[in-house]
Amino acid sequence: MAVHPTAIVEDGASIDPSAEIGAYAHVGANVTLGPGVRLHAHTVVTGHTHVGEGTEVYPFAVLGTSPQHNAYEGEPTTLLIGKNNQIREHVTMHPGTVQGRGETRVGDNGLFMVGAHVAHDCIIHDNVIMANNATLGGHIEIGEFVFLGGLSAIHQFCRIGPYAFLGGGGILTTDIIPYGSAFGNHAKLEGLNIVGMKRRGMQRGKIHAVRSAYRLMFAEEGTLKERLEDAAARFGDVEEVMTIIAFMQVDADRPLCLPAR
Repeated sequence: MAVHPTAIVEDGASIDPSAEIGAYAHVGANVTLGPGVRLHAHTVVTGHTHVGEGTEVYPFAVLGTSPQHNAYEGEPTTLLIGKNNQIREHVTMHPGTVQGRGETRVGDNGLFMVGAHVAHDCIIHDNVIMANNATLGGHIEIGEFVFLGGLSAIHQFCRIGPYAFLGGGGILTTDIIPYGSAFGNHAKLEGLNIVGMKRRGMQRGKIHAVRSAYRLMFAEEGTLKERLEDAAARFGDVEEVMTIIAFMQVDADRPLCLPAR
């Protein structure tokens, strides 16, 4: 284990022998660092925090400090960070609360650019990118391969489906469907994240099917319930379409990010 002599590693911390800890870094007593984790100079990892294999944390990132929640009273809630993440300068991530799910969970292969913030009780799935200063409120769920533009801000309890895109500076107070693309303050759905779908290798025929289903689901005729039933009947064999429909149906009380009329 390569630990700089100026680093502080508290007794009780579980550090894999292959981890690296840079100058003036601080690792708390209840922290676990997996194989190949690299903490650059001046990083802070504290609380009940687990950092997965191969994750790299850059200077002045702070992981695991108390959540910004008035009811938090020091309970031993957790922050779980997966494998092979890039956590850049000044990123902050907080553990969960007993009022929430008790943990904040970050998946694998994420890129969290300068100043990004992950609040208490969030769930972030694999391959997510948060650009500079993107900010999450508490209890948010972000699907796989989501891209959040720089300076975007998301209200607590929102959901963003897999492969969705939120443009830079977007202010989101509603849920974005899987594969959706939203922009603005307050953000409106502008269509589908076609660029992201192509980058992930989605076949042209499936993209056309999702576009047709999108037009049907967000048409002006009929009720949303009727339009979703029509889409399911026409595109029931297209997994991506059914993913969108399931996302929209799972919690009828959540407001959806809709196209501007």
